[in-house]
Amino acid sequence: MSAKLSLGCIADDYTGASDLANTLTRAGLRTVQTIGVPADDLALPEVDAVVVSLKSRSIEAGLAVTRSRDADKWLRGRGARHVLFKICSTFDSTDKGNIGPVMDALRADSGDSIVLVTPAFPENGRTVYQGNLFVGSVPLNESPLKDHPLNPMHDSNLVRVLARQSKTKVGLVDLATLSRGADAVRARLKDLAAKGIGAAVVDAVFDRDLETIGQVALDHRVSVGASGIGLGLARALVAAGSTKPDTLDAMAAVGGPAACLAGSCSQATLQQIANAEKVMPVLHLDPERVVAGKDEAQRALAWARDRIGDGPILIASSSTPDEVAALQSRHGRDAAGHAIEQSMADIAEGLVRAGVRRLVVAGGETSGAVVDRLGIPGFLVGAEIAAGVPVLRAVGAKDGEMLLALKSGNFGGPEFFSDALALMR
Repeated sequence: MSAKLSLGCIADDYTGASDLANTLTRAGLRTVQTIGVPADDLALPEVDAVVVSLKSRSIEAGLAVTRSRDADKWLRGRGARHVLFKICSTFDSTDKGNIGPVMDALRADSGDSIVLVTPAFPENGRTVYQGNLFVGSVPLNESPLKDHPLNPMHDSNLVRVLARQSKTKVGLVDLATLSRGADAVRARLKDLAAKGIGAAVVDAVFDRDLETIGQVALDHRVSVGASGIGLGLARALVAAGSTKPDTLDAMAAVGGPAACLAGSCSQATLQQIANAEKVMPVLHLDPERVVAGKDEAQRALAWARDRIGDGPILIASSSTPDEVAALQSRHGRDAAGHAIEQSMADIAEGLVRAGVRRLVVAGGETSGAVVDRLGIPGFLVGAEIAAGVPVLRAVGAKDGEMLLALKSGNFGGPEFFSDALALMR
């Protein structure tokens, strides 16, 4: 890749990375999402932004720091002057980290005197006022989101939360200052930095606040926040003329057979499967036979090979909640889940060997298992099929050109599979 990146991003989980990559694409940046820190020899198309997907939100803090610094080094090596550390909009983090320790390390590596921090995304009901994070109309610690199983959030004051896990002092840029514009924010940051404060939580209540924050953040080498600050950064880069002419087509046709895989057991996916049965052949796997061994995957592939030449097909391991509970009680939750994920990965691998180049996958864990098995290091993000679910063009895949759609179970409308295939030519 000859041209330098306009923006580098490090995301602390895969789905958050996808959300950010989709946000940047919609804002006008040509964006690639990678799965982990890429190899140095990964050939990227000429893009504006790269989002490196990590699974670092809830791991040991020292390991999260190491992986984030590796990602930062890779992005800087490709010319990224500014790097966003993308976190959850509910600021998921215990008093030991991982937001503070990663922020401290990236700030030290960047040489910045102070870092802007905000998880605000008003469009999605996340706002920050006087340093307190709100979910809709209530503070985070009074919302249902406070009871995260790994990172419960019982304090909505982000200045206090971040100060408990960071080695630096934490200050505030309040809404009154922000409303006076970028220069007022710059003056406030300069004043805070002079007092030895190394991080500033920034209020944001309206979408326009994100644009001011993005404009100021580009003065620095690192920032911390959710997809909202990514939107602000993207709009600032577009306004400054820092993006490249759009010569890429993430949606260019790849042809060849198409297939759908469904591993989610959500009500939304079950309805989507039922609707797909009206327009394409659907095979329902036997969960007991899946757990028993490889025979069910081989049966599914034989069934698929007889049909993919005639049009799209769908293979589903999805079951009703009662059926899932019964399977888990017989075999154990982890063992049953792992067997199904690996069976779906086996089927995906076999389908690609049989010539499938357009693949739709429903279910977060199923999607992760499929991407890992196919060894796809990254994706160019294309048009949205449904909110938060874009068409993805494989980058650096050993099997060549591929289009994929990867969705969480609850995402998409009733005709999701047909909608996806209509865009994936």
